[in-house]
Amino acid sequence: MDSKDFKIMIVDDSKLARKKLKDCLALLEYTNVLEAEDGDEAVSLFRKEKPNLVFMDIVMPKMFGTDAVKGIVEADENAIIVMLSSVGTKKHVQDSIKAGARDFIFKPFTASHVSKILERYNQ
Repeated sequence: MDSKDFKIMIVDDSKLARKKLKDCLALLEYTNVLEAEDGDEAVSLFRKEKPNLVFMDIVMPKMFGTDAVKGIVEADENAIIVMLSSVGTKKHVQDSIKAGARDFIFKPFTASHVSKILERYNQ
């Protein structure tokens, strides 16, 4: 799929983290980007917009990232969700995959990490 048609949602309570990832996506020519600042908003926005891929922080207020993953997977079992976290313990990775996430990136990430994810899932 053309990068301009590939819709991506970034979910992170940190505005700075969302901006960093959005800037990284723009460098890779992915400009169709939605943003949510918590899990509740993410599930609602996913149901409305049906993005092709979701980058989801784990630790957020209101709804933990793994719970938001479950809500999104209930809406679409084929959803592609990539977890982002600076607190990437083995348990967080396992819980995320069990909830339905397909991949995991540790913060701080690089454009190379993001590029590999996009190559893997934008087929």
